[in-house]
Amino acid sequence: MQYFPPTELALNAQGQVYHLGLLREHISETVLLVGDQDRVSLISAFFDTIEHKSQHREFVCHTGTYNGKRITALSTGIGTDNIDIVVNELDALVNIDVAQRTERVQKQTLNLIRIGTCGILQPQIPIHSYLISTYAFGLDNVAHFYDIAFTDLELEMAKRIADFLELPNQIKPYFVSADASLCFQLTDDSCFPGVTITSSGFYGPQGRALRLGSKIAGIPLRAQHYHENNLRLINFEMESSALFALGRSLGHRCATICLGVANRPNTTFSEGYLDEMKGMIKYVLDRI
Repeated sequence: MQYFPPTELALNAQGQVYHLGLLREHISETVLLVGDQDRVSLISAFFDTIEHKSQHREFVCHTGTYNGKRITALSTGIGTDNIDIVVNELDALVNIDVAQRTERVQKQTLNLIRIGTCGILQPQIPIHSYLISTYAFGLDNVAHFYDIAFTDLELEMAKRIADFLELPNQIKPYFVSADASLCFQLTDDSCFPGVTITSSGFYGPQGRALRLGSKIAGIPLRAQHYHENNLRLINFEMESSALFALGRSLGHRCATICLGVANRPNTTFSEGYLDEMKGMIKYVLDRI
């Protein structure tokens, strides 16, 4: 079996994966990923029991049970760069014997479900709606560093959407699917499924301009008019493309559900969404 030296598989003094500070027994098969550290305790407040709590850097982890099912809530911090760390280290925990530094023969599949917030790109979708990312259109570059096999449809869609949005030549997007069965499990008639645009930042990379102009300032308005193959561009966020691309390539099932807190075409922003976020967390827990 392949051996992973200390420079490639970094561990701390306790033998835990370096950034997350976790061992295999600390996590469950189903992991709810949140950007905000404080959102972990919002999730675990619904648990019947809690067996593990830890924090290292921005990575807060609570594992417990909900209605008899073992679940982990883990904060990722913001951005696809952090998702690169989280997905690789979660996979290492279950598919590498970190003590021996060798790949396990028997592989384990994780359910990685992101619970986040987003900016809405369709004017008719109300603030505080639940948006399901059936696909992600990545404006980040994380997936380009890996040997990832995209389907012919994904390669074609990446080009077609990029051309429609008139992206600058410097941006090389990719298009990747979520796990269809997880999306189906998370969706009811009140949800809005569609394509999520994942950016590598909050301001210029999402077309916002304060004192420094953005090269993609027109995207939030152009995106609302894209409709092809029954697909719509529904929201902007900062993690899903890397989650789907890396997670799927490593054999895991990945999905994202977001609470819409801003409507970009309507220039409206939520005045507060704590209760709505708690409601969405309960919605997810009841469906997994």
